[in-house]
Amino acid sequence: MTRCWIGLGLALAVLAQDRPYADPSRHPRTYEGPGREEPEPKDLREVLIGYFGPSDPAHPVGGMLWQGATLAIEDANRGGGYRGLPFRLLPAWSENPWSGGPAQLVRAVYDDKVWAIVGGIDGATTHLAEQVVAKAQVPLVNPAGTDRGIHAANVPWIFSVPPGDHLQAPLLREAVKRAGVPFAVFSATDHDSRAFLAELKLTPALQVDFEPGAHQAAALAERLTGVEAVVVVADAQDTARVIQAIRASGFTGLIFSRASLSLAEIAPDFRARFVTRFARQPDAAAAHAYDAVSLIVAAIRKTGLNRARLRDAIQALSPYQGVSGRIEWDALGRNTRPPRLSP
Repeated sequence: MTRCWIGLGLALAVLAQDRPYADPSRHPRTYEGPGREEPEPKDLREVLIGYFGPSDPAHPVGGMLWQGATLAIEDANRGGGYRGLPFRLLPAWSENPWSGGPAQLVRAVYDDKVWAIVGGIDGATTHLAEQVVAKAQVPLVNPAGTDRGIHAANVPWIFSVPPGDHLQAPLLREAVKRAGVPFAVFSATDHDSRAFLAELKLTPALQVDFEPGAHQAAALAERLTGVEAVVVVADAQDTARVIQAIRASGFTGLIFSRASLSLAEIAPDFRARFVTRFARQPDAAAAHAYDAVSLIVAAIRKTGLNRARLRDAIQALSPYQGVSGRIEWDALGRNTRPPRLSP
């Protein structure tokens, strides 16, 4: 009984100090299991990299991601591939990813034996991919999801290229506070928007939630009364629609939105080649997808075709200079590059 009271006292002491008993973010994640001893397979005709997302350039959410990843594969193959073998992206996707997506990804991992995965196209689908890679022990490089929860399970096989919500939200919060005016928050109800809003920690004069799709953008704009600024928390498409509706309504106050990569921050050579190849300007998604594939290619060329050693090589490539900027992993595999506010 005495020992129980001692244990309770220690637990209360830790809680009183307001710190976790163990903090995995303070120590780099490693994989200590088997697999590094496995030899590279012979008689391969190509090197497959899984892609958890739609392979449709016109897809409203994943189109730019696919084009950025495609350009990276084309560049890698022009550079000789891997010891003369071509790289190929193998898409695994379902337009209802919650039901069919994981099954497609499982087939890519176990049947087609992809060496690594790029994906998903947002935080929610990256969580789905996480369930597969944690079991299958295959590296995943995330080009889109910024949700802190992606790395909360401490899975050592996951790396994220875009700066996370935990870096973006404080920057936006301070900008709104500096404005010093009454403001509204318009927030979509999708997974990523809710995750970002939780990190944002603002108390607005007006809070309005809306369903993704923003077909009600004009109605949202009509509710902007008694405020001098508005914060829009949604994906890129909904953010653009809502902001356009707000300006069309005659609102002249400040508008803030989630951080994104401006064209000025994307490497000029990549931007020019992307425009030449696809006849449109790349966005942050395209740059991050290009970097995700390029990291995997560089790691394969460094360590060969072995999933465990490939995971080690992706981790060891940090810091890496990508077309989206510097990529440097923290202990959890998140990019530490601080985002910047862009007008």
